[in-house]
Amino acid sequence: MPNRSVRRHIQGVDLYLPWSHPLPDFARSCPTYGQNLVRLAVALHARAVPASGPLRMLDVGANIGDSAAQIIANTDAEVLCVEGDPYWVNYLRKNVGDNPRATIEEALLTGVDGAWDAASPVRQHGTTRFVQTGEHPSMPAISVRDLRAKHPDFDQLRLVKSDTDGFDPVLVPAVAEAWADSGPVLFFEFDPIMARGADAGDPNDVWKKLADLGYTDLAIWDNGGDPLGRLDISDALTQAASLEPRPVHLGYYFWDVAACRGTDSAAAAAFDELVPEEFSVLGTWR
Repeated sequence: MPNRSVRRHIQGVDLYLPWSHPLPDFARSCPTYGQNLVRLAVALHARAVPASGPLRMLDVGANIGDSAAQIIANTDAEVLCVEGDPYWVNYLRKNVGDNPRATIEEALLTGVDGAWDAASPVRQHGTTRFVQTGEHPSMPAISVRDLRAKHPDFDQLRLVKSDTDGFDPVLVPAVAEAWADSGPVLFFEFDPIMARGADAGDPNDVWKKLADLGYTDLAIWDNGGDPLGRLDISDALTQAASLEPRPVHLGYYFWDVAACRGTDSAAAAAFDELVPEEFSVLGTWR
């Protein structure tokens, strides 16, 4: 029963997913769940220069393709979906594989060249994290630079979404550096406890890495998609201390973060629309 394939209408799109996937429950109990990313894509699309072509997005950790499907349905976006777990790729292909505006790359995205040594997927609660156990065949992997070289249609990235269960603080700066000439808006999950559990180094290094690449402005949501406020990246390290240990008393567990460069006036205007207030640690996750 948990792995039985079902079709559900979720957040405006029809999706195939395993019966046990929690997305329908999340969407029902918290209507804002995942909609911050969709609204950000819509806001960037509305502010695009007409001659710039469609909004091009990189979806790292695409899972079943729910984010890609919703963004394609609401904008003119073309989405490069990267997913390393073949279990989810099966659903990803069912949901967006026939859409000409979706491209699927079945591989683990890495910050550097070279495949993982005997990486094994660990699936739980509708998502996957990867561990190196030495007991399973290597998963196919691709570096961020090789990904860009392989998909030249996505040279002018406008938006990057990353949800990789702890590896986001490593991957997001690597993607930002690889596409430094286009300066995409970065949207990622910042869960420092999960990142430390994934042995991905100090997760708070992400703030300096992004600042060095010209990123200055942050919009912060709780893990239910409700806005917490705006931050200058220079203040992120101090404010992120509220996430360790897990802030159960605040009603949420980690941040969704969007980052843009100080020169990106269109993205700053989108942030103003979606997250107009200054940052506050108070959350509304239900």
